Amino acid sequence: MITKLDEIVEKVKSLPNKRLIGAYTVDSHSIEAISEAIDFGLIDATLVGDSQKIAKSCEELKIDVAKFEIVHEANDAVATAKAVEMINAGKGDILMKGLISTETYMRAILNKENGLLPPKAVLTHVSVIENKNYHKLLIVGDVAIIPLPDINQKVAITNALIKTAKSLGIEKPKVALIAAAEQVSMGITSSVEAALISKMADRGQIKGAFVEGPLSIDLAIDRESAEIKGMKNDVVGDADCLVFPNIEAGNVFYKTNTKLAGAELAAMVFGAKVPCILSSRGDSAKTKLYSIALTALIS
Repeated sequence: MITKLDEIVEKVKSLPNKRLIGAYTVDSHSIEAISEAIDFGLIDATLVGDSQKIAKSCEELKIDVAKFEIVHEANDAVATAKAVEMINAGKGDILMKGLISTETYMRAILNKENGLLPPKAVLTHVSVIENKNYHKLLIVGDVAIIPLPDINQKVAITNALIKTAKSLGIEKPKVALIAAAEQVSMGITSSVEAALISKMADRGQIKGAFVEGPLSIDLAIDRESAEIKGMKNDVVGDADCLVFPNIEAGNVFYKTNTKLAGAELAAMVFGAKVPCILSSRGDSAKTKLYSIALTALIS
């Protein structure tokens, strides 16, 4: 079982290279991460974007620009659409967001005629977080795409987290459906939906995982809190996966981990034709490298 992000990189080194298509990856953090991933033998890469800006970033980083295939397109939105077109043409296995807004990136992925969304699929954001204060990796969602998921979308999020956990070698992931409290409250929709999803898992409608909810965040990840509150099951205090009730809860958790707890992470969009890297434009090169490794493993 993989318990550190560096172990994902090591695992992918032993796999055949995937081809990454960079959507306007002209910034230094993206190029540094892609370059390092190439050096590790994880991927080959095509960068779609302004060739002059790519060359300038490479010069500043002292990176040989010749290690990339470059498709010139100065307009960021057009470059993103062209990157998606290349994926659809079978020229790449992974899509990566560069120096563009999430809105522009997602618009290209979701385009009904030329995008990457299979029929009836649900796109969701999956993050794998390494926090030194927790004893293993945490796989969480959704923190960036679905503002207020309904119960069907929460089931899709749950399944995406389970599949990601299994790719990390977790045989039967422990999934916590997060709410404000562990007691079911009929007046709180997320609490009721968590209970329903938990029961669905009990009856085999969600397979391959222990699923419990509603659970407060302390019960999900802290054994002492579970002991104090007298709650015992397969998930409490030892969750692998956290399903958040809404984007605010997930996004605050994500950014609190990185900005106040010094956590590292990998992030991707799950549910498209290929794994799509969706990290913040301000994320570090290391975060982007881990995200590349995660998508290469998933693909």
